[in-house]
Amino acid sequence: MTGLGTLASTAKRRVGWIIRDRFPFRPVVRHVQGVELVLPWSHRLPDYAVWQPTYGQNLVELGRLLATTGPLTVLDIGANVGDSAVQILNAADGRVLCIEADKAYLDFLHRNVDRDPRVTVVEALLTVDGGDGGTTAVRSGGTTRFVEGAAGDAMPTVSPTSLRTDHPAFDRLRLVKSDTDGYDVELVPAVAEAWRDVHPVLFFEYDPYLTRLADRDPEAVWPRLADLGYEHVAVWDNGGFTVGRTTTDRIAQQGRVLDEVPGGRARSRIYWDVAVVHRDDADGLKAISELVPDELA
Repeated sequence: MTGLGTLASTAKRRVGWIIRDRFPFRPVVRHVQGVELVLPWSHRLPDYAVWQPTYGQNLVELGRLLATTGPLTVLDIGANVGDSAVQILNAADGRVLCIEADKAYLDFLHRNVDRDPRVTVVEALLTVDGGDGGTTAVRSGGTTRFVEGAAGDAMPTVSPTSLRTDHPAFDRLRLVKSDTDGYDVELVPAVAEAWRDVHPVLFFEYDPYLTRLADRDPEAVWPRLADLGYEHVAVWDNGGFTVGRTTTDRIAQQGRVLDEVPGGRARSRIYWDVAVVHRDDADGLKAISELVPDELA
């Protein structure tokens, strides 16, 4: 009965997605993980929150803990509809700089954060050098991946250095969240370099499959961060459950398990959430050690 119940639940969910995907940007109001959000009807966040209540809460808890040791300033790269910003500020006082390039989600982002003076929105695509190139937004289930294309439907680009210069309120950046479907391994080190004197905690999706799809080397991120002084790494699975703590010199080898997906990668999206802490950041290390107490085998 358990197997039949699971199959029925999966079938019902997929039918629901098919219906919702026919009207993907119909606005709906949803109460998700303690906050109220205006979402596109097709957005998967409410579903993920029901199946895995821990989903996304690692970032929220990390922000809450960092806020207990000093001012919380957050850079939210790939802010989407603003769900991370809203949830972080519901858990702790601070300021969030949201950067989003997908015009389809910007309307929802503004609906969710514009009434909060603690949030600043930048309508741009973050790139390493701020260079302008043709990009096309590929959307699926509430997330966006930008690929090269002749016709660009993204916003103008901005570099991490320009972002810091243009927004002095975030000069003492404490936490970086990046969710850019494969480009995180390129953008996160560039942001860490731009703010290298304050070494913020870096939280991002480590997804080797999407990274290779973006024509990037997933393992290249670790020596780059190590060169900038980042040493400690906390790891969660894609449902927000703890995996363990490790270091930047060991995680490339340990992360190869993500390529070992039974039945093929197309059947299951497997990735890690990681929080990376500078070797001189005692408060950051204390925070991730509290959230992820065990070592990664």
